[in-house]
Amino acid sequence: PIAAIASVRRRAVAAPRRNRHRKPAPEMQLRRLLYIVPALAFILLAMLLAWGLTNDPSEVPTALLDQSVPTFELAALDSATQGLATSNLRAGEISVINVWASWCVPCRAEHPRLEEIAQVAGVALYGIAYKDTPEAARAFLDELGDPFQRIGADFDGRAGIELGVYGVPETFIVGPDGRIRYKHIGPISPRDMDVQILPLLEQIRQ
Repeated sequence: PIAAIASVRRRAVAAPRRNRHRKPAPEMQLRRLLYIVPALAFILLAMLLAWGLTNDPSEVPTALLDQSVPTFELAALDSATQGLATSNLRAGEISVINVWASWCVPCRAEHPRLEEIAQVAGVALYGIAYKDTPEAARAFLDELGDPFQRIGADFDGRAGIELGVYGVPETFIVGPDGRIRYKHIGPISPRDMDVQILPLLEQIRQ
């Protein structure tokens, strides 16, 4: 009898120890997931935010970078200017192509920078009026000034598709060899001029 009692006691003591090695209940696993998933989501959101703060949205990569300008030919906006085609980008000359529209509010904000680019020696500034009407586009230029040597009318947006335009304004810098050296998305700010545009134009000129 004493041995039997001792055996029962040993089983009673060992039982809790064996329970310690059992797999967590499904409720416990679900509770852990409820803590882990929000933590992972927070980390991912923090990483995306950090990436956005350290990357300039105007510097979106383009598949055409260092490639020749796609072939296009646009009729003139109106009788006050000339049309624009790939063949007008003269060899040995730096070309800046600005895609704009009269209905584009940021285009109005960046216009003074375009007038500044037009004054840079050895640089030809061309415009593409994107999905606009001749009357509205000309009224825009009459109000703010016309800095473009030529203005092609891209009424249906086909040339914009060839150039990979996301929206307006966008600006392309084309080297003397006819290759796209830089693409700027969005309005050109004074800081963009000082930090990116003018230094690059000077570098290409050299």
